Amino acid sequence: MNVDLSRIPPAVEMEVVSDPQELAQARQQDEQFARNLAWLRCHASEVYSQHRGKCVCISGEQAFVADSAREAVALAKTVFPQDRGRFVRYIPREKVPRIYAN
Repeated sequence: MNVDLSRIPPAVEMEVVSDPQELAQARQQDEQFARNLAWLRCHASEVYSQHRGKCVCISGEQAFVADSAREAVALAKTVFPQDRGRFVRYIPREKVPRIYAN
């Protein structure tokens, strides 16, 4: 079977961004994310032990916990609407060994 690859849109599109304002916003988002990630790393044992089976959104270097990712993000946005470096983690109910591979 021959497939005409010219008719399939590219899966990845790259773009060079040079607008100083857009670059500053991206830098700020990266910095906020790095602070939130560092906070989680420092508080991981308490966050993971207290919130098993829940979704946790880290924003403003604080944890916002809910049953769903959507709810956790909504809670975080009410307190820190300007934080664009937030992220969500689901904490499994049971603490079991996990295998991660590349």
